Amino acid sequence: MKKILAATAISLTMGEPVFAQEGTGGGATPRSASSLSISDIQSVSPALGRYAQEDVIGNLWQRPQLSRRDRSIVTLSILIARNQAIDLKHYLNLALENDVTPAEISEIITHLAFYSGWSNAMSAVAATKDVFAERGITVERLPSASPQLLPLNEDAEQQRATAVEKNVGQISPGLVQFTAKPLFLDLWQRPGLAPRDRSLVTVSSLIASGQSAQIGYHLNRAMDNGLTADEAGEVITQAAFYAGWPNAFSASSVVAEVFRNRAK
Repeated sequence: MKKILAATAISLTMGEPVFAQEGTGGGATPRSASSLSISDIQSVSPALGRYAQEDVIGNLWQRPQLSRRDRSIVTLSILIARNQAIDLKHYLNLALENDVTPAEISEIITHLAFYSGWSNAMSAVAATKDVFAERGITVERLPSASPQLLPLNEDAEQQRATAVEKNVGQISPGLVQFTAKPLFLDLWQRPGLAPRDRSLVTVSSLIASGQSAQIGYHLNRAMDNGLTADEAGEVITQAAFYAGWPNAFSASSVVAEVFRNRAK
């Protein structure tokens, strides 16, 4: 309750709509589907205001297939991947209320610099810097630049490296080099995000940007890291609202193939 009151105070101070209330399933659920108030949305599209209240807030964020923390991680990943800055502060504050830590948000942005592009990450840095300042979050609470890395799964890394060399080595040796390090030998081994959550961020961003060809490998990795089939299916549901129905349907066929192959 203290966290919700603090969030309310921040929202009122900033002159923005109060964005969160205690949810029935634990954690916070947004009062508004956007940094814009419902009245602002209704001033342009009454129907969109109704869908925002009835379907996004009243239904999607209440569904139990993903925790509110995971929903916040998925939503942040989608907004960063699509560079949708207008709502980023809104959902950053919600994520912090849903127990996504400042350190984890820092790692999400770092990770997505590689999976959605450097400038998208810089846009996220600009928004997050302000949210952190408003909440008194200092650099001492963030992951170090060069932490002790997690142990490497040598067999899995060898399989990955062999496949990349076979498929890309003759085309782009530089891509092979940077895919090994910093991507898989450094970024993926950073301890600031649990492997399951890092995979969740990656899959969410790939769905958001329509990169269906990359989803299969990373969804298998996510499920190896602990993401369940029900959770993976609900990521698609969340993405339908925040990244659009076409991206959700494009992902669904790839996800279905992963499920079938893992069931064999």
